[in-house]
Amino acid sequence: MLLDTSMIKASEVTTEGGIHIGEKNAPIKIVEFMNLRCPFCKQWWEESAPVLDKYVAEGKVERIVKLFDKEKPSLKRGNVIHHHLDYTGGEKVKEDISYFLARQEEWGNLEENDIVDYANIRRGLSKQTSEKEAEHVINEAERANVTLVPSVFIEDYIFDEHITNEELKEIIEIKLNRGNIDQ
Repeated sequence: MLLDTSMIKASEVTTEGGIHIGEKNAPIKIVEFMNLRCPFCKQWWEESAPVLDKYVAEGKVERIVKLFDKEKPSLKRGNVIHHHLDYTGGEKVKEDISYFLARQEEWGNLEENDIVDYANIRRGLSKQTSEKEAEHVINEAERANVTLVPSVFIEDYIFDEHITNEELKEIIEIKLNRGNIDQ
C-alpha cells in the first residue's frame, strides 16, 4: 500500500530537532519520521543507504531523522531504543540506528527491561534525556498529520519506503539543479 499524502501538511515539517546526519549547510534536507521497530523503516533505511550515503558524503544532503514514538503495540519497543540514542548526531548514532534496524528480530520482541540491557550490552548505550526531543517529534508529526512510518520529506516531496533509488536520486538531482535552471 502506498503512502496517502493527501492529508499531510509538509509545510508543518521542519528541519529543527531530530538526529542530524551530514553537513548542516547541505543544500538538500531530508526529514525522515521513523520508528526503529518498524520493518518498513528498516526497508527504507537499508535500501536508500547507497544513494543517501553518497550524497551525505559529498555534502549535498543532510538527513534529519525524527524518531517517532508510536503507541501501536508492535512499535512501542522501538520507543525504548529511541530513548537510548544520542540526538547530537554524527557517525556513531547513524551506526547505532543501522545496528538496531538490522537486528530488529533479535530485540524487537524482548521485554522493555531486556531491550534496555540489549542497548547497553550491544552498543554501550544508556538512557538519554531525550523526552523533550521525543515530545517535539510527536507534536510536529501531529501538526503535519504524519501518522505512518516511514514518512520522508524532501521539501514538497513526500514518500515512504516504496520509492525506488532511481526516483530518490531524481528528486535530489532536481532539487540540486533548480538553481542552475535560470543560468
